[in-house]
Parts: sequence; structure tokens; C-alpha cells
Amino acid sequence: MTLCWMEFLSQSRFWIMEHGAQASSLAFSGSKIESAMDDHKGWHSRGYLPHLDAGDVTQFITFRLGDSVPQEVLDEWEYLKNKGPDGILERYEKIESYLDCGSGSCILGDFRCSQIVHDAIRFLHGKRYELISWVIMPNHVHLLARFDQGHSLSKAMHSLKSYTSNELGKIYPEIRPIWQAESFDRYIRGEDHYERTIRYIRDNPVKANLCKMAESYPWGSEYYQPNE
Repeated sequence: MTLCWMEFLSQSRFWIMEHGAQASSLAFSGSKIESAMDDHKGWHSRGYLPHLDAGDVTQFITFRLGDSVPQEVLDEWEYLKNKGPDGILERYEKIESYLDCGSGSCILGDFRCSQIVHDAIRFLHGKRYELISWVIMPNHVHLLARFDQGHSLSKAMHSLKSYTSNELGKIYPEIRPIWQAESFDRYIRGEDHYERTIRYIRDNPVKANLCKMAESYPWGSEYYQPNE
């Protein structure tokens, strides 16, 4: 049985105060998360979301827990799928607002789970992507990363989600699927878009009342450097 949102929030804050920057080192073998680099897919879709998988592109990526938004809530926004890119973005923004209210099991609020995802994200820095900014929220994750030629967004996300799903499932076997199948990704279109995305990721835990200052939240890039 999973803990409620407020219990998770209390637990995470306690762990932050007790441990601070002393996050555990990576506890898994690189061979489990790495695999051979495949060609980029270019523009493609695995459902209704368009994805750009290309080299020399900076991507803003969001992936969320499988139980984070009830299907009946998603059904209310189904019509937005047919409104093109603007509708897809509007639907994403509605989902983001819903997520920040602490919906679902929020198992990433359990420091054991957030540590697994945190270590996996940082481990792939320099191997699958150049990590720029990130934050792990209780029910979703944001990444900003650059994908060079030969480094596939699709393969990186498959490695990250597959490994963490397996590890999180050992802690919470009753929760399946761990992750929503499809991620949201948007390539960065310019300097202004880049800076807005950095601010959005940085401020997310503050906006969700997980901390007063982004620098005090240990599950994000304001607290850690990706090359440490």
C-alpha cells in the first residue's frame, strides 16, 4: 500500500534535512542501462504526440508516473488532441497543473525512489546526452538535455525508463505500470525558449510547495551539478 501525498512530502523534507548533499553514489552497473547507439528516428509518433529524435538538438522532456493522472481526467482533455500543436501544448499544460497538485501514488516522493531516478539521470550524462537541467517531482520528472549526433532521444528514454521501472517496481511491486508509456518532449527553439525552460524546471518544486528555494531541493540541478 502506498503512502499518501502528505506523508511523502513530510518524508522527503525530513530526508533532505538529514542528508543534504550526501546523496548515495550510483548503485548499479552501467551495463544494465547502456546499450548500443542507434540511428536517430527524426520526426515520429508512438501515439498522438509528435517527437523529434535528431542530433545536435536540445530537448525539454517530461515523463510521469503511470497513475499520476486518472483516465477520466485525461478523457476530459481528449478533444485537445485534434487541435494540432497548440492543442497538444495546452493539454500538456493542463496535465502539468494537475501533477503539481500531488496526484497519484507519488512514489518519487519516497527518497529511495527519487534516488534511483536521480542516479540514473546523472549516470547517462556524457553517455546518452549532455545534461543541462533536471528536477524529480513526486509524480513526474523534467529534463533538459542536449542530444548530439549518434545519441538517440528514443534510446535514451527507453534505457532510463526501463531501468528505473524495474528498480522502482522492486520497492512498489503493486504499482504497474510505473511510467506512463509516452513522454512529452519539445526541442528548444531559441535562447528565450531555453531560458524559460531553465526557469520552469528550477521553479517547479517551489511552485509545488516542496521547498522555499530551489537550491535546497536535492532532487534537481539547482542542488547538483551533472558532472559531479
